[in-house]
Amino acid sequence: MRTLFSLIAAVCAGTLSVSPLQPRPVSLVVANGIVVTENQSRRVIQRGAVAIDGRDIVAVDEAEAIAARFTASERVDADGGVIMPGLINTHTHAPMVLFRGLADDLALMEWLQKYIFPAEAKTVSPEFVRAGTRLAALEMIESGTTTYVDMYYFEEEIARATREAGLRGVLGETIIQFPVPDAKTPAEGIARAERFIEGFADDDLITPAIAPHAMYTNDAATLKACRAVADRLHAPVIIHLAETKDEANGSQQKHHKTPVAYLDSLGFWGPRTIAAHGVWLTSDDMRVLARRHFGVSHNPESNMKLASGWARVPEMRRAGIPVGLGTDGAASNNDLDMFEAMRQAAFLHKLMTNDPRAIPAPVAIDMATIDGARAIGMDREIGSLEPGKRADVIVVSMRAARQTPLYDALSHLVYVTRGDDVRATIVNGKVLMRDRRVLTLDREAVLTEARAMAARVREAVRPGGGK
Repeated sequence: MRTLFSLIAAVCAGTLSVSPLQPRPVSLVVANGIVVTENQSRRVIQRGAVAIDGRDIVAVDEAEAIAARFTASERVDADGGVIMPGLINTHTHAPMVLFRGLADDLALMEWLQKYIFPAEAKTVSPEFVRAGTRLAALEMIESGTTTYVDMYYFEEEIARATREAGLRGVLGETIIQFPVPDAKTPAEGIARAERFIEGFADDDLITPAIAPHAMYTNDAATLKACRAVADRLHAPVIIHLAETKDEANGSQQKHHKTPVAYLDSLGFWGPRTIAAHGVWLTSDDMRVLARRHFGVSHNPESNMKLASGWARVPEMRRAGIPVGLGTDGAASNNDLDMFEAMRQAAFLHKLMTNDPRAIPAPVAIDMATIDGARAIGMDREIGSLEPGKRADVIVVSMRAARQTPLYDALSHLVYVTRGDDVRATIVNGKVLMRDRRVLTLDREAVLTEARAMAARVREAVRPGGGK
């Protein structure tokens, strides 16, 4: 047997050949772009690549290093654009894209009670929900959202359509005190939520949840029952929280507590809670949220459009509350473009605090990616480009006239980029869109179906229609 010294001597003499390491076969490499990792060090690789095998990221590095280490059966060329984590929309109502533009320029309660609730009562069905979810999924894939958090009715239909489109979803069956399209009573809604959660347990893309609409649309018994179901089935809870001044004032008048304090008194707060809006939180409320370890979804566009107010996001972040970004439903926004949500979040807080550094571009990107993942309790799986995480990746073109010249990719992502700059969308290692062509949905069929459903909505909501 050769000794170590004789092996070294043979190599030096050239009498022993050493084969270079063979590149590892992987399923996909995304290369030739500026990689925005969103990892702990917030590393940006000016010419980088991401290696993916199956549903997981296996390496993130300089392009040359990835090329030397891996050979891929499939490749996505970023063409000098940005390779970044898929965007996480932490609050929306996907099927409500079919109510886009139905009622605008109204305060929340007038908008809900006079227009949205009546329209839903006349039009929402499993067929409506499927058509709306497919349209929303198309819009999200085309604009770089890879994970979204939803609250609506017939959530099992939303889950099926989401899974078919290839998106990742945290999907909450809505519970509300009055009769709604899929449940005549809260008890019926809770039973439906239980079946939904059990039916999609351990799904690779769908995380089923229970979603009591709000503290003002559910009584104490219903809110407690929702928490009990979530605890028993280990499911997330999604709720609207402190969205308007009327909600905050109403809670004080009825319960002598803020919405946060009232829910705390019921024992409602628990693990994996996602609170949407949080516009009217007090400093004491923020301390409760930080202590209870749950996330807030900030929805700047709908909050501004409905004149609900502005959330104290910089203070929440300083308090240690994970804050993600959401678009809200397209009926109150009116789109699902998370790049616009980033831009508006950055602008809003600069204006309201008189501080241009309140939400700088890198923080806005955090809120749309890794902080959004933290807010929904999924930061171990998604939100950044790191080995071992799920391969949820998007490619953003930087070739447009308005993106030229390019000095700072992070600045451009927030202050210049739009959803239609996204060139490729990948979820769980599967390419859903390549070169702006969606591969998991028939685009024309989705749009034709949505237009047909919109004609039914138009007929139902006209005076005397839908009787």
